[in-house]
This record gives sequence, structure tokens and C-alpha cells, in this order.
Amino acid sequence: MRRWLKVVIAVGIVASGSSAFPALGQSVKDAQEQLQVLQKKYDDFGGLQRYAQANASLPATQPGRVVFYGDSITDAWTLNGGKFFPGKPYLNRGISGQTTPQMLVRFRQDVIDLHPEAVVILAGTNDIAGNTGPETQEMIEDNFRSMTELARANSIRVILASVLPAAKYPWKPEAGDPSEKIHTLNEWIASYCKQQKITYLDYYSAMVGPDGGMKPGISLDGVHPNAAGYAIMEPLAEAALAQ
Repeated sequence: MRRWLKVVIAVGIVASGSSAFPALGQSVKDAQEQLQVLQKKYDDFGGLQRYAQANASLPATQPGRVVFYGDSITDAWTLNGGKFFPGKPYLNRGISGQTTPQMLVRFRQDVIDLHPEAVVILAGTNDIAGNTGPETQEMIEDNFRSMTELARANSIRVILASVLPAAKYPWKPEAGDPSEKIHTLNEWIASYCKQQKITYLDYYSAMVGPDGGMKPGISLDGVHPNAAGYAIMEPLAEAALAQ
């Protein structure tokens, strides 16, 4: 695959340098950018490099440590206006764009090896969007089960959060309206939490609008919360941790 990528990129460089084919040059440039994304996923599918250094700098244990584990909604918590629990020994281990299979790959490094008292898992919307390829709901469920079982086997309390509402994915318009799939997945997460006697963190009910998407004024793009959105999420997370 590496050889193929290099050949395609080399062809792209030649083509994009030709002023006779500006449209081709632009399309090749877009292809090169997509190939760079693919190459990054190929080199480090689980994103293990992202937090390796930060993890190594932490004390082995810390009273009250909680890992918030997820995708861009977790990753951009403060960047998009959230406060992220000032004064609390909480760790943000979100990676933008990730799906549950990617999160499962890095679960030992970014959760288990940090010895938290609890992990708050917020995931699934990128699976529905198909960020790493098509997935059935059963496949997504299996990844939630695996992360839950790994945490519990290591005496880490598990809190599973609902997928946040969305009526479209700006980066994946071909995915259509995901609201029904999100609702169905949340019903399963809630049921699984009840069955396993673990805490279900219901962000969805407080944030969903009548169309199945985000309520007006609480997100940047209908998927990612803004300051107002995180202001809803933060006390709900604290209440779940206090249970």
C-alpha cells in the first residue's frame, strides 16, 4: 500500500504542476490531501501517538482521576467553549474523527494504563457516519461491550454516554439524516447500561430538538456543541459521576 501511495502522490505532483490542466491540478491536490489522511490512519489507526507523551508525564495514580474518552466532541471540549471541569483531576482523551474500533485499539494505553477511578465513554456518531467504513449497529455494540468489559476487568467504573443528537453530518452529506440511527443506538446503550448495572449518561434528552437534531443555539454545526452545549453536558456528567 505504501508503494501505491507514493506512486499516486508522485503522479499528483507532476499533474498539479502543469498549468495546462488547472482543474486536474486541483482535483489531484484534493486527492493528495485525502491520501495524507489515509496514510495517517494506515500508520497509526488507533491514534496511539496522540497522547503517548502526555500519558508518560502523569503520576501513576491520582485520587479522583476520571478519563473522558471519545471523539471530537470530547477532544474539542475547551476549544469549542466548554470549561472541562476546572480543578478536577479529569483527563481528556478524545481524538477527533475516531470511531469505536479506533478507540478500542487505544483503550489500554489511554484508559487502563492511566488507572482512573472511572471512564466516561462518549462515542458512536462517527461510526454512524462511516468514518472508518460501513458498520452495522451490532458491530458498534460489540465495541462498546469490549471497552466496558476491559474497564471492569481492571476495576474501572464505566459510564456510557448517549450519542449526541444530529440531523446531518456536514463532513459526510452522503450519510443522509442519522437521527433515527442515533436514537436507536441510544436505546441500546441505555438498555445495556441497565442490564449491566452501569451508569447511563443521557446527554441526548437534554439536547435533542423536534427534528432529531441539536436544539438551536447549542452547537457549532449541528454535531459539535458550543459553549452553551457544553454548559448542558458538564453538570449532567458531574451528576452521573456522583451516582
